[in-house]
Amino acid sequence: MLGQLLVFFGFFSLILVLIYWINRAVRLFDRLIADGQSAWVFLELTSLSLPSLIRIVLPLSAFVAAVYVTNRMSSDSELTVVQATGYSPFRLARPVIVFGVIVAVLMSILTNILVPLSTERLITRQAEIAQTMTARLLTPGEFLTPTDDVTFYIRELPPGGEMLDIFISESTSPTQRTTYTASRAYLVRTENGPQLVMVDGLTQTLNLETSRLLTTRFEDFVYNVSALMNDDPVRKTSVNGLSTMALLRPSAETIADTNQTGDQLKLRGHDRIAQAALGFVAGLVGFSALVVGGFSRFGLWRNIIFAVGLVILLKLLEGTGTSIATTNAALWPFVYLAGIGGVVISAMLLHIATRPYFFKRRPKPYVRGAIT
Repeated sequence: MLGQLLVFFGFFSLILVLIYWINRAVRLFDRLIADGQSAWVFLELTSLSLPSLIRIVLPLSAFVAAVYVTNRMSSDSELTVVQATGYSPFRLARPVIVFGVIVAVLMSILTNILVPLSTERLITRQAEIAQTMTARLLTPGEFLTPTDDVTFYIRELPPGGEMLDIFISESTSPTQRTTYTASRAYLVRTENGPQLVMVDGLTQTLNLETSRLLTTRFEDFVYNVSALMNDDPVRKTSVNGLSTMALLRPSAETIADTNQTGDQLKLRGHDRIAQAALGFVAGLVGFSALVVGGFSRFGLWRNIIFAVGLVILLKLLEGTGTSIATTNAALWPFVYLAGIGGVVISAMLLHIATRPYFFKRRPKPYVRGAIT
């Protein structure tokens, strides 16, 4: 049974990860290709997002695998035969518990090691790509289109930082088109973002409705290029990129860098542990919900619906516990509400399964000689 659980767990995990990954990769591919990035950058960013996707998928895969294997063994009367030899539902749950421990270990590795590392690396790569896009805007001798409405050109970029022969064409308005030309320009960093100071130039504004051209010469003109250039400072790390130990024992420097309180950081650390606990509970709940129904020649579709309802209940408990803990970070134990609730529900269902007539009418005992 444990072998079947692991095989189908791997199969369902692969299918669900591919579905989630393709859905996210399509949007990322369109954005990166539009920005002129290579396919290698696309593969790198999508691979860095995989640990987060797998973390979301594993509990669901564990539940589906447990339900599928249990339903299959029940339909083949394997569970009925084993129970007839004296195995109790708690004894039958041992391979499911071992399976849950394996899933919980995998979830712990993901949430505490792989996801923080991949998140930190992803943020760093996104910042590097943004800086690359900024550098591409300052490429001499090429007509660049950082947006659909703006065309940018620099003839020469000497080592001193001065730009020679600038051309900017923008069509942000549907009724007019504006062209800026200048002999020299300088890129200036200000509080409002990067500004392009053009010297000795000409502005040409064409009214598309009247076909009239308005020209204005200027000695110096400031053009806002902050919308074309990403000038945000590179963050060293994020809260999601911190290690679990750094979250559970936040230092004063970490609190200052993340702009969060110590209780909020501890809450995030405990939330990672609680997610690993859900990986253990998911399969156990699915198995318990099907075992409690016993054998039925009509199948266990009612128990499968019941199991899905229990998963929805666990998600509600998870959301409630997270909401309570978020409102008051000192109440961080509530993030374990779904995990504890799943264990309690599974234990109750297995206990009921040991008593087949718990919810049924007990048969009347046969009395010899009784008149019926």
